[in-house]
Amino acid sequence: MSKNKKPQRYLFEEVLDFLKHNDSKAFNYKQLGAAMEINNDGERLQLIEALEALKKQGFVIEKETGKYQIKESKQYVTGTIDFTTQATAFVVFSETEDDIFIPAKRSKDALQGDLVKVFLFPKRSSGRRKEGEVVEVIKRAKTDFVGTIKITPKFAFVIPDSHKIHVDFFIRSSDIKGALDGQKVLIKLKEWKAGEQNPTGAVVEVFGFPGQHKTEMNAIMAEYGLPEHFPDAVEYEAKKILVQITESEISKRRDFRRITTFTIDPVDAKDFDDALSIEKLNTGLWEIGVHIADVTHYLKTGTILDKEAVDRATSVYLVDRVIPMLPEVLSNFVCSLRPNEEKLCFSAVFQLDEEGQIHNEWFGKTIINSDRRFTYEEVQTIIETKAGDYLNEILVLDKLAKKLRDERTKKGSIFFDKAEVKFHLDEEGNPVSVFFKTQKDAHKLIEDFMLLANRKVAEFVGGGKAGEQQNKNNAKNNKKQDPKNVCVYRVHDVPSDEKMQELSGFAARFGYQMNIGNKQNIAQSINKLLIDVKNKKEQSMIELLAVRSMPKAIYTTKNVGHYGLGFDFYTHFTSPIRRYPDVLVHRLLEAKLAHKIYSNEDELEFLCKHSSDMERTAAEAERASVKYKQVEFMKDRIGETFDGVISGVTEWGIYVEIVENRCEGMIRSRDLKGDQFIFDGDNYRYIGRNSNKIYGLGDNVKIIVKEADLVKKQLSYGFADMEGKRSVSFEEKKTKFIDHKKRRGR
Repeated sequence: MSKNKKPQRYLFEEVLDFLKHNDSKAFNYKQLGAAMEINNDGERLQLIEALEALKKQGFVIEKETGKYQIKESKQYVTGTIDFTTQATAFVVFSETEDDIFIPAKRSKDALQGDLVKVFLFPKRSSGRRKEGEVVEVIKRAKTDFVGTIKITPKFAFVIPDSHKIHVDFFIRSSDIKGALDGQKVLIKLKEWKAGEQNPTGAVVEVFGFPGQHKTEMNAIMAEYGLPEHFPDAVEYEAKKILVQITESEISKRRDFRRITTFTIDPVDAKDFDDALSIEKLNTGLWEIGVHIADVTHYLKTGTILDKEAVDRATSVYLVDRVIPMLPEVLSNFVCSLRPNEEKLCFSAVFQLDEEGQIHNEWFGKTIINSDRRFTYEEVQTIIETKAGDYLNEILVLDKLAKKLRDERTKKGSIFFDKAEVKFHLDEEGNPVSVFFKTQKDAHKLIEDFMLLANRKVAEFVGGGKAGEQQNKNNAKNNKKQDPKNVCVYRVHDVPSDEKMQELSGFAARFGYQMNIGNKQNIAQSINKLLIDVKNKKEQSMIELLAVRSMPKAIYTTKNVGHYGLGFDFYTHFTSPIRRYPDVLVHRLLEAKLAHKIYSNEDELEFLCKHSSDMERTAAEAERASVKYKQVEFMKDRIGETFDGVISGVTEWGIYVEIVENRCEGMIRSRDLKGDQFIFDGDNYRYIGRNSNKIYGLGDNVKIIVKEADLVKKQLSYGFADMEGKRSVSFEEKKTKFIDHKKRRGR
């Protein structure tokens, strides 16, 4: 596998990490390059530049000419800075050490996500947290920022959209680029000189005035570094791909074209990357094929298409569009498992009995021809009504999926069932209604077979039970043993004792007892808690706290299992059209089947880290787009009254989620009227000093929409009983909505 060029920020971190782990030795750039798998002149030059910069910054010393060694100091550490909304920050510098707290006035010129050098203050007592001060920014996380421009006669400044950027950017009049006062713009950081209070930037793109759909969506994409289009060279290469399937290629594959096969996807899906086949064998077993688009047949390592896919790492699903990982010709046509078209796949095939027990499994390249494209809604109707196309096949798959789910439950799989907020948009992108995406049997049917394929591929490639069996078969047939098992895993670590104590203590306030004595008990106890809180006033907050108590799932070559699913081995194999780790797993599986080595662990680990980072970025961008649409949806409902549930209680205010549309807003503590309300943090509530009126977490309340701030993406509410307003009836809401549509000319 050819080396993908690493961002310099990662190179700094890798060099420091390597030297720290070899602190007794000095290395020249060639030795470092060999150890870090750097094998071309361009990257060697980057390495030399990084070493010189680290020497200048005092992190390494040149022990002798051309040989570098780590400069040990317990007073200084390096790490990534993460700001809070209050302008304080934490620096993450080790997986095993506590984060370092940075007071608001000690962050120097650091910005969110920067790699920084921190001076550690001496600890005054064993109980106090570590504190430090940023002394130098080693590498910027980003230099492009989105914000609103304010123009004065002599200069301008830009107020960043991000709540984690706590300084405004100074813009010279010559760098405004035609922007008008109040417009949303993209700026590039030019410099931040020592002693200056604000960084200097220059406008590079003008999006338009805030509150307009196109302006806000483009601004979100720019804020998170999401590309609007594929480069011309990438599109050109994609169009050159040979799509014809030759007889020679078919002869290398297991043929499923005559076996009943279909896809089940959302109604608006265009990229179908998985299909299921089903056949009853003479043995009485059911043979179920999980067929995944063979993306790597077309996406070759080291090509311009592959490099673009690495950079993107994932498809991003904003509220009004998809930003795909692969060009449309691949994602929606060549690789998409469209009905009545022959398609190349990589498949995991299982023989199961009526109880869902696996008797045999097979992995390999296949060719399929899907008989039918189902939507989730169609399959759900068939399951419920017991009528429709491929009825018997769907009912068998549903029954087997439920058996697999029961087995997962016994082994400690945790079932979070949070509804997703979705919007119906008009032609201009305006939200006209809200709906909730919930999981029913049709969704779970697909999910359970995808989980099965992911788990078994991880076992096979990573040396689990399936991998061990493969090596036994090789030995029995006098074949060579497979090389070292390296795999890309999707891991989810065990939650910390502290998080579990917090969840257990919170649940106890509502009368729920949890058993958190061991790993198995925790999973069972969380599942029981999630069932017990269904349709209770505290459901939303307990579900949220339970999710937050879990560590984040990540990609890595170091397997610790997937606690949330209860699997010892787990990976992502089933969505290579939209996730780059799945592409890597396909290549690893192909190498495993051929008894070859695909790539080294260091390079795979780098790609895992990059993929995890990009996944987080995509999730943040998706949340930002949903939040904006929620605020936009509510802006024509100012003054209306809604039923809500208190979803959060903090010292600065009370969060309320509207029942009918899940739009969350805040009632600031200073806006609580009619009494002096005291914040009771231990019990998540406010209590009126004179009236003893209580507003507590999970309480049902009536709120009035007071403000919808499209720029800050924030909703402000007031309690109806404090505002003295009457509720608006459903008929009044309906009339107002119709009048609003008429005003817009629809």
